[in-house]
Amino acid sequence: MYLDEYKKWLDSTMLSENEKEELRSIANDEKEIENRFYTNLSFGTAGMRGVRGIGKNRMNKYNIRKATQGLANYIIEATGETGKKKGVAIAYDSRLDSVENAINTAMTLAGNGIKVYLFEGIRSTPELSFAVRELKAQAGVMITASHNPKEYNGYKVYWEDGAQIVDPQATGIVSAVEAVDIFNGVKLMDEKEAIEKGLLVYVGEKLDDRFIEEVKKNAINPDVENKDKIKIVYSPLHGVAARPVERILKEMGYTSVYPVKEQEQPDGNFPTCDYANPEDTSVFKLSTELADKVGAEICIANDPDGDRMGLAVLDNNGKWFFPNGNQIGILFAEYILNHKKDIPANGTMITTVVSTPLFDTIVKKNGKKH
Repeated sequence: MYLDEYKKWLDSTMLSENEKEELRSIANDEKEIENRFYTNLSFGTAGMRGVRGIGKNRMNKYNIRKATQGLANYIIEATGETGKKKGVAIAYDSRLDSVENAINTAMTLAGNGIKVYLFEGIRSTPELSFAVRELKAQAGVMITASHNPKEYNGYKVYWEDGAQIVDPQATGIVSAVEAVDIFNGVKLMDEKEAIEKGLLVYVGEKLDDRFIEEVKKNAINPDVENKDKIKIVYSPLHGVAARPVERILKEMGYTSVYPVKEQEQPDGNFPTCDYANPEDTSVFKLSTELADKVGAEICIANDPDGDRMGLAVLDNNGKWFFPNGNQIGILFAEYILNHKKDIPANGTMITTVVSTPLFDTIVKKNGKKH
């Protein structure tokens, strides 16, 4: 079965000569052929994620187009002309192939008559979520594999509320994607035609400004004393978050920020960390070394698409402590409940099912619902 699929791809007129050469290079490696062709790359409620390469079980432009065609079919079926005009916002991170994958997403949507708002350069997942709402788009697509190793890339789908898809949209989109023929079922339009027809609009700095404006409004205590003297070491782990994070900190008055230069520039090869996950304490090696040098007591790191954060803080014994996600969340919850001024009397704090039950204790102690 998988050998038949391998031959089908190798004989396809859709593949370039370079892509076929990649497949020929594994002709004597049946295990690799099986891994690439024994199943389709799964598309689920969280989108899809996989190792980059040619094959039906790999992240490549053909699976990107298939997923996008399914999304387009669902948008047209569920929302009609309204959804086509509202369009889809697309962003991408610094990973290898992310630009190409974003362009293929855009050209497939345009080929189906759906308007596209494509960021002109790399952006974070939170900004994509914001853009969907700000532009009043029908949906959004983020090209990223989050904190996974460099061999991976992925595709996340958002609905008009700026959140990742849930039912009934999730089930509908998954079914629509599964029904698409990967080579013969996709409609495409080239960039020039899409721009001429008003189906492709590039977005950038204006949305950046609006996003940062809204982020700053969420500061619980914008008037922290001596904040210009608080030394902060920051790393985006070769991802996309350096520009917005460093700008926000500076505009909020945190001017003693020390970027980890070895990790500040976007680089999908992640040369200083095999696993760019800020919850992995090993990624803080360069940060804590810099912090020791400049006298900082806190290090902040984001994952490559900027939707995950980790911390390193200096304890009373001068040792570095790495709080996990639940510990950071508890600190945030306690701070919000004690310092946010406009919490309504019937205010409710919402957490995910994987969060620690300690949230319940803290929230109830502060007289709120959880």
